[in-house]
Amino acid sequence: MDLQYISDTQGRHTAVVIPIEDWNALTTKHQDLKLLERPQNNAARFKGLLTSEEANSFHIYLRQARSEWERDI
Repeated sequence: MDLQYISDTQGRHTAVVIPIEDWNALTTKHQDLKLLERPQNNAARFKGLLTSEEANSFHIYLRQARSEWERDI
């Protein structure tokens, strides 16, 4: 397998590029890897994290913060 490594400015590896032929062979052998190919709805991952009460308090805070921005401009 001919992998390519992506490094940061300090030379630390931060990512790996796998040739598509090798990826296809891996996903054929290990079907669970196919799940990595599907984009996930980010909002769905956070469902149920906040209560309605917490969400409402965030909305109130954001409205107040936005009105302060407009006032200070």
